[in-house]
Amino acid sequence: MSADLLKTPLHALHIELGAKMVPFGGYDMPVQYATGILNEHKHTRAAAGLFDVSHMGQVLLKGDGADAALESLVPVDIVDLPVFKQRYALFTNEQGGILDDLMVTRRENDLFVVVNAACKNQDIAHMQQHIGARCTVQPLPDQALLALQGPQAVTALARLNADVQKLVFMTGAHVVLDGIDCFVTRSGYTGEDGFEISVPADKAEQLARVLLAQPEVKPIGLGARDTLRLEAGLCLYGHDLDPTTTPVEGSITWAIQKVRRAGGARAGGYPGAQTIDTQLANGATRKRVGLISNERMPVREGAKVVTADGTEIGVVTSGSPSPSLGQPIALAYVPPAHSAVGTELFAVVRDKRVAMTVTTLPFVPNRYYRG
Repeated sequence: MSADLLKTPLHALHIELGAKMVPFGGYDMPVQYATGILNEHKHTRAAAGLFDVSHMGQVLLKGDGADAALESLVPVDIVDLPVFKQRYALFTNEQGGILDDLMVTRRENDLFVVVNAACKNQDIAHMQQHIGARCTVQPLPDQALLALQGPQAVTALARLNADVQKLVFMTGAHVVLDGIDCFVTRSGYTGEDGFEISVPADKAEQLARVLLAQPEVKPIGLGARDTLRLEAGLCLYGHDLDPTTTPVEGSITWAIQKVRRAGGARAGGYPGAQTIDTQLANGATRKRVGLISNERMPVREGAKVVTADGTEIGVVTSGSPSPSLGQPIALAYVPPAHSAVGTELFAVVRDKRVAMTVTTLPFVPNRYYRG
């Protein structure tokens, strides 16, 4: 391990559990454990998996105007977000491109924000620069973050505190787990029911061990996290979304509520609003789609997408064999004329053409608990 990689509070536990460690987002992180990515993936879909996501950035925004302040940086309705409700949001630049995607939960007296690891420092600086005079931007470096995902996650977590059963998808609560004060949201990045648990860093290993002692729960690495999120049709920042991609191109316009769109009560007022509103009205020149193949050859990020006559029209941004479906799946950007479900396209892998079909997303049905 290179000396400049950061470690999460669970680093020693990962080593003890036999994890294969890799650099990710500036951290030394577990990519898989002894049983391997395929088994970890299937275990999460069938039971419950525990993920260390402590590399993510956790930030509190405090003060009366925090919601309006954050709204000036995102095309998302934060002002009307009810207490203990969570929402997906996006930082945009002046061109309408995406600087990062993030999760925002309103709590009694603050907004709890989770940002991506690789963007953490720039996101905090972005908030401090643009809204630091309107609210307090307080990073939480002493908090770890655990994700417990899968259909039996609620069974395992409810043994520690039955109150978690009351939560529904995209809501949060203060919950005591094994005597530790935590903040828990019912959300995640796998397409399954599950929870994300913000826990004091010095208590993270204690909580992780208690969770891993539950019969449903096994440790899961970043490899399976990636195949799970891809099957769920979810974007990975820096791959499927980046500063050159708008929310319209990224097919995530569902994240932009009506109140923030042209004609809405609080339309615009965020970076790139004009570009994004224009694209919402008229469409963009490319869009993110799901592709699936009946062939065996895996299709990976960076593969060119071509039509039957060989015309290059796009690029794959995420790709993997799907453990659940047994077929190669991918996310790609293509022109709208080639984006209809059922469109036959080809990905070029090592100079060979792999036949792929545009399909609906998610690839595997989401199983979020909505109550």
